[in-house]
Amino acid sequence: MEYKVYTPKDELSDNKKKEIADFLYEHLDQFGDEHKYIMKCINFAHDDKTKFGGFIVTATDEGKIVGAVVVNKTGMSGYIPDNILVYIAVHKDYRGEGLGKILMQKTFDNAEGDIKLHVEPENPARFLYEKLGFTSKYLEMRRPQQ
Repeated sequence: MEYKVYTPKDELSDNKKKEIADFLYEHLDQFGDEHKYIMKCINFAHDDKTKFGGFIVTATDEGKIVGAVVVNKTGMSGYIPDNILVYIAVHKDYRGEGLGKILMQKTFDNAEGDIKLHVEPENPARFLYEKLGFTSKYLEMRRPQQ
């Protein structure tokens, strides 16, 4: 298994961004977003010129992506966590083998500051997040744009 961290300082081709987005789109299952929003998030994470940037972690096995994480920096240190873990996915054939935990540890190692994430109550990954020290302090409420 090989792990790679991409920051805005690293070369990341459009093809590689698309490969990561394709992987996430396929393996986020019912907890995912539209492909265009995943690409938007990846572009945000890889841009430190007009936004706050972030980073991407991938796990590959024989050159094939089997796990990926996308973290965006919030720019709101002190009153909102510094980072938001937007996407994490593990290939279905690699689930239950500890890869998600390794990806989370790589995320912790590369994040500067606190990390928040959103997880649906029925998402089985919630239990991993709780074991890793995440707590639920707030009820998130949203008002869709009219």
